[in-house]
Amino acid sequence: MARAFLLGYAEEERRRNILRIERRRLRDASDPLQLPEREFIGHFRLTKLGFQQVLVELSPHLPIVKRNTGVRNELKILAALNFYGNGSYQRNVGASFLLNMSQPTFSKCLHEVTGALNTNEILKKYIKFPMAQHEREIIMKDFMEKFGFPGVIGCIDGTHVALIRPKEHEETYYNRKNYHSLNVLLICDAKLTILHVDASFGGASHDSYVWNQCAIKAFLEGLERNGEHCWLLGDSGYAQRPWMMTPIIGAAPGSPEEYYTELHCRVRNTVERCIGVLKSRWRCLLAHRVLHYDPVTTGKIVNACVVLHNIANAQNIPILDSQDGDLDNDQQHQVCIQARIDAPPDESRVILINRIWNARNIL
Repeated sequence: MARAFLLGYAEEERRRNILRIERRRLRDASDPLQLPEREFIGHFRLTKLGFQQVLVELSPHLPIVKRNTGVRNELKILAALNFYGNGSYQRNVGASFLLNMSQPTFSKCLHEVTGALNTNEILKKYIKFPMAQHEREIIMKDFMEKFGFPGVIGCIDGTHVALIRPKEHEETYYNRKNYHSLNVLLICDAKLTILHVDASFGGASHDSYVWNQCAIKAFLEGLERNGEHCWLLGDSGYAQRPWMMTPIIGAAPGSPEEYYTELHCRVRNTVERCIGVLKSRWRCLLAHRVLHYDPVTTGKIVNACVVLHNIANAQNIPILDSQDGDLDNDQQHQVCIQARIDAPPDESRVILINRIWNARNIL
């Protein structure tokens, strides 16, 4: 009996080794870079040039391949890109005819690539809030030229990224739409480049709570105290402050306040479009494609997708198969003005309203 068991185990191990060698042979023979450019983008969401850039920058942050059966860095990154872009389960991605990986191998590759994209060097290079005055002036100029709205250094919003039920503090991740998620804070510029991301809060947290814990808030308060007047645009879920301009509820028809609010909502729609582009390109972030990871790992995947979004955005890479039906319900045409009592008049906003009203016929 014991002999039969040992013989069976040895045979199973032999078959696994043969399969492992065959997968390695197929991986070595495969070359996704030989795909036509459009098909390559469809699979991996980057152009071949964009992928080569990512490969060069991430390779120093990936573990050195020590075994002859190990996976090459380019295939590790391509497998991760395929997962981020399609939101498919690991087994489907790993078994792709292009990559030929077992599920455990793919899981390891995904964690390595996600970790590399979350190194401080990569995050600081590709997700940069305008800390220098000349950087803020460039962003303000872009918003002014595009919309005629002065002083804007970014638009802010939160979006939910679904994950499986966490084992700890489950209640902090259960959102108002009755599923578990992270509430991800995003700030973007007029070109849809993401300037700041915070994916560390559970879905039960309100947008305003996440913002109040954000280091950018303290930075903008400091600019205001030093006499530099610039602001983010947020919906009425945020408190009106000299550094955070919000819409005005119930503004009288034809009034300067109504004109300001309509323009405000048109400009702030930038961040909603940015979130739509982010989730259309990296579909693992869509609500119906739940990430099967703990909150920390899910947050790292969000950060990784934001880095890749900014790379793709800078290179004007198209979204070839975007479909409105795939977007989250709360991102398809989010209403800027919410049912909430407006904050007391703010002098900075009053000055801004008059400035926009007086300039309306010039633009």
